Amino acid sequence: MSQSKDGIGNILLVAVSVCLVCSILVSGAAVALKPLQEANKALDRKQNILVAAGLLEQGATTDERGRGVEEIFSEFETRVVNLRTGEYTDAVDPESYEQIRAARDPDISRALSGEEDIATIGRLERYGLVYLKKNSAGEVETAVVPVRGYGLWGTLYGFLALENDFETVAGIGFYEHKETPGLGGEIENPSWKAIWEGKEVFDDSGNPAIDVTKSMAPPGNEARKHQIDSLSGATMTSRGVENLVNFWVGEMGYGPYLKSMKQGNA
Repeated sequence: MSQSKDGIGNILLVAVSVCLVCSILVSGAAVALKPLQEANKALDRKQNILVAAGLLEQGATTDERGRGVEEIFSEFETRVVNLRTGEYTDAVDPESYEQIRAARDPDISRALSGEEDIATIGRLERYGLVYLKKNSAGEVETAVVPVRGYGLWGTLYGFLALENDFETVAGIGFYEHKETPGLGGEIENPSWKAIWEGKEVFDDSGNPAIDVTKSMAPPGNEARKHQIDSLSGATMTSRGVENLVNFWVGEMGYGPYLKSMKQGNA
């Protein structure tokens, strides 16, 4: 006797067939779109670096001269730094190296102690990326380094740009965070980010010195060159930004590299 078309066997066969076809289509689309996704990811990273360096407005894809992200970023050189020694290294490819992912790899990262981990990142990668904008003579004009650290609700990811003295802030920008809109989310406010420009990240002894504070020193006081007005109603976010910047310019982060560059040795 022939099996009914509405029988459980036929229903299962159709269901399995549909699932199989769908999975093949989804897998094929994922493979086909991966190069495009990687290209968009790289473009987004470059755009955020340019914004932090003050070479592109937030959300813009061209500058005032009509140059696109790729054209502007062509003036940058990407290098890899050994964070332990502060020296350049060829141990990893700067074009394919993913610094945040590397921090999760025990072979090329290490766990931080509570005393070391003022930025609350958990693990520190061995190698860090640095993006150098050079002039026609090959001299560094701006150095941009990735930074990250915990705010109130989660990790803040961004870039810190320094002038060619490797201690004066040229700009700062955060491209991913979970802070509260209107409070901690004001780290994206151009007016607040503008306060950072010209501030010095090291004190006279070479120690990290950024101070995000509610109590600014009087005009003319030397302390003001390190101070940033804290975000109103966002004490934890303000403290998190202070901690992450001081971490990444300190001995655990890019401090050895920045000091070497200041001395002209890197």
